[in-house]
Amino acid sequence: MQETATTATDWAQIWIITGVGYTVVFLALLLLMFLFNKMPLILDVVTGKKVKVLIKKMKADNGNEEDQYLSGEISAAIGMALTLYFKEQHDEESGVITIKRVARTYSPWSSKIYGVNNNPR
Repeated sequence: MQETATTATDWAQIWIITGVGYTVVFLALLLLMFLFNKMPLILDVVTGKKVKVLIKKMKADNGNEEDQYLSGEISAAIGMALTLYFKEQHDEESGVITIKRVARTYSPWSSKIYGVNNNPR
């Protein structure tokens, strides 16, 4: 008689691997959640020093604290200038779509003869 090798399923190892896998995934998601929540604080720490140095330079140059902010008119003018600049970079298109019809005298796809049942007798 020939003995067949049967493999016994070790459910303990399967559950351990499954548990470790789920734990790693959820810990990674938790870490990413905290990282994304704290991203503004991290960016403020990194770039805040540069901004503070620029503000101090502006105050030293002008002596005014109000000069560091742009008025609404200046912001609108800058926005309009940028819009016009980027609009000029694209080609002007007519917006008219033309479809040319091609006359085909015969097409097997639209021929009705193929839809008829031709039963040879």
